[in-house]
Amino acid sequence: MPQPDLFAQPAERAAQLRADLARYDHAYYVLDAPLVPDADYDALFQELQRLEAEHPELRTPDSPTQRVGGSPLPAFAPVRHAVPMLSIQTETDTTPQGAVAFDLRVRNKLGLGPDDPPVTYAAELKFDGLAISLRYERGVLVQAATRGDGETGEDVTQNVRTIRSVPLQLRGNPPEVLEIRGEALMKRADFERYNARQRERGLPTLVNPRNGAAGSIRQLDPSIAAQRPLAFYAYGWGEIVGWSDQPDTHHAMLDAFEAFGLPVAPQRVHGAGPQTLIDFHARIAAERDSLPFDIDGVVYKVDSLALQRELGFRNREPIWAVAHKYPAQERSTRVLAIDIQVGRTGKLTPVAKLEPVFVGGVTVTNATLHNEDEVRRKDVRVGDTVIVRRAGDVIPEVVGVILDARPADAGEPFDLYQQLGGRCPVCGGPIERRPGEADWRCVSGLSCPAQLKRTIQHFCSRNVVDIEGFGEEIVSTLVDSGLVESTADIYKLTKEKLIGLSLSGGGSIQDLLASKLLKSIEERRKLPLSKFIFGLGIEGVGEVASKDLAKFYGSLDLFLQSAACVHMLIEGIGVELAVGIDDFIHEKKNLAVINTLCKEIEIIECRPAGVDNFLFNFLSAVKRWDSEISKRNKIKPKLRGVGEKSLRNLAEEFKALDALLIGTSPAQDLAQMQSLLRTDDQCVKAVLFFEKNKYLTHVMGTEHPAISPRLRRILISKFGFSDEQLGAMTEAEGWRIVYHNNATGDRKRKDEKNSLTVCFTGFPEAQKKSLEEYSVTHGLMPKSSVVKNLKFLVTGPNPGPAKLARARELNVPLLTLDQFNNFIETGEIPS
Repeated sequence: MPQPDLFAQPAERAAQLRADLARYDHAYYVLDAPLVPDADYDALFQELQRLEAEHPELRTPDSPTQRVGGSPLPAFAPVRHAVPMLSIQTETDTTPQGAVAFDLRVRNKLGLGPDDPPVTYAAELKFDGLAISLRYERGVLVQAATRGDGETGEDVTQNVRTIRSVPLQLRGNPPEVLEIRGEALMKRADFERYNARQRERGLPTLVNPRNGAAGSIRQLDPSIAAQRPLAFYAYGWGEIVGWSDQPDTHHAMLDAFEAFGLPVAPQRVHGAGPQTLIDFHARIAAERDSLPFDIDGVVYKVDSLALQRELGFRNREPIWAVAHKYPAQERSTRVLAIDIQVGRTGKLTPVAKLEPVFVGGVTVTNATLHNEDEVRRKDVRVGDTVIVRRAGDVIPEVVGVILDARPADAGEPFDLYQQLGGRCPVCGGPIERRPGEADWRCVSGLSCPAQLKRTIQHFCSRNVVDIEGFGEEIVSTLVDSGLVESTADIYKLTKEKLIGLSLSGGGSIQDLLASKLLKSIEERRKLPLSKFIFGLGIEGVGEVASKDLAKFYGSLDLFLQSAACVHMLIEGIGVELAVGIDDFIHEKKNLAVINTLCKEIEIIECRPAGVDNFLFNFLSAVKRWDSEISKRNKIKPKLRGVGEKSLRNLAEEFKALDALLIGTSPAQDLAQMQSLLRTDDQCVKAVLFFEKNKYLTHVMGTEHPAISPRLRRILISKFGFSDEQLGAMTEAEGWRIVYHNNATGDRKRKDEKNSLTVCFTGFPEAQKKSLEEYSVTHGLMPKSSVVKNLKFLVTGPNPGPAKLARARELNVPLLTLDQFNNFIETGEIPS
């Protein structure tokens, strides 16, 4: 290691340190040939940090100290690609003939005959990661962006700077502007090491290397991205300015990138004719499992850049390149047993236990069979020889049975109920299969250990209570030991109970781990109502529905007193989900757990949102209930012939539910409605709930938090509201008035069809959650899907095709993020 020059000026020393550290990074992360011990590297790095702290003017964008850090971003800024990042065509023939077919297409397009010389090609790997564009200006990395839709990507510069193999300063004499296209990925060994560390800490693990890479690059907090080990390999380019001696072949361009200090995968060749491609395809197929990273094929490119320009593009795909993928890997093996796994909601999933077979780069010992109908369709039996397929990171699947190999003593056709004797394989409780469903379920709820384990893991997960350390192994240990029989028992744990418990992976819980677990528990004894509802693990009730339920009821008591018909007043909750919620909260075992849990934690309640145009909305929910229940029971609906107009007339005439129940009218519609409300069990429950709680009005008149000064100015200047009116108004209600240009302030006139609903698509999950929370504070109602009355769909860099298609079908306006932000600021809905 170079010795420090004690007499060097700070600027000279900083420049030397940057150069040395960049050289060591390149040797370690690109060449896999470390030049100095880690301790020496750390000493130089710390010296540079001290110098830059003492002399901030010496800190440069290409300094190694700038790889990590920066504040979390609220969102990724859009980046318009100077040269579009386009995808390439996939060769459908996965045999060697696929290479021959590509060569034939190229020769035909170039007008070459059989006697003309062969075309020279370059061949390289097709990485299974995330496409990234790096923009260098005068050799310095100034921007990194994702592919996005090919035209516009996301600015992920801060996160890409944390990738050690990406040079912050190019070597030699690079062009004035050079955009490098390549792949960010996670090597298998790095992936395994990262997950091992996460498991040791009881933290969430990554699903697979590809998702790990994509999630790291699109992480809003660069300090978190820096903790995840990524690599980068260059394979192409975009905009180039000022390169006088630019090479004229693809393989020479990659060689030049390597000379600039950019990582380029060594697995690449160039040569004449299709045999070069065939040989490369076969060679990589043989080496595939031993590569340090995942690939899903190889890529062939015409080597001459002049011929590439001549060949051009078809349907925005280059004619001069093709991706030649490998066939999905399949192997045969024997079914040793068909086991049944119990999920968090009691779902029983048949799983084929297999003789170990190496397929797709991993040893496979089981494969999901999804449900009873799927097993019967494929006629999978114990003892059968089956074909197992694994493609990329897809869960192994049983493709089919080799019937000729079926032994004489093979098992009988699969019958889940018969195999289990009608009882849950874990708790012994009864199982059932509801009409119209494909899955059998254990109906024991939280008293079933399998469901309990998964429910506790869900309850402790980051999106719910966020109790750190409660991973699968810890939870299984606590449940199996009998220490935890419900989520409430988590809060009763003590150090004496924890220390010495044996872990399934070996070892036991000791003082340090026990202290960490208990500290995390104590920090989570306050919980918003929405998180509490989500944490209960009610089937079908995700984060959005949990927030909707919490906002509607405001308190846990009201939620637990309610009925299915009342849940249906919340937009997006239909009969099936409403009944599921009702069944869950009125199940005695579940209710006992909820009551015990409430003694251990403080639930942060909120003011109920109330219901605009209450009576009409309630009658509409009753109408939906009657219609769906009648279909299920195959009887005529009791409100047959009562349409929306009739419901509006009843709501307008009687104003309140108690008046409607005792009211008289010559109209037959009233008699039909009164009969249903007095006889149907759920409707009776709903009526009693609202009579007891006076339509929630006992809390609707309480004081509101003061509205923001900006909203106050708009409402006074634009609509002339008085201080008294503003004092009775919430922030959300005020923004709804602004957005609807409703100068009368008559909030009761707006029914759910006129409420402002918004859906977000194409954004990173963290950004999407932030946008949804932001929209709620401005009186909007976020939706998880494109529904009929959606006001607009806000699209991010990677919008979902299904949501876009549905929005176009329903004529829902599409807004960019800029347009949405402008709408929030001005209250003007874009046309």
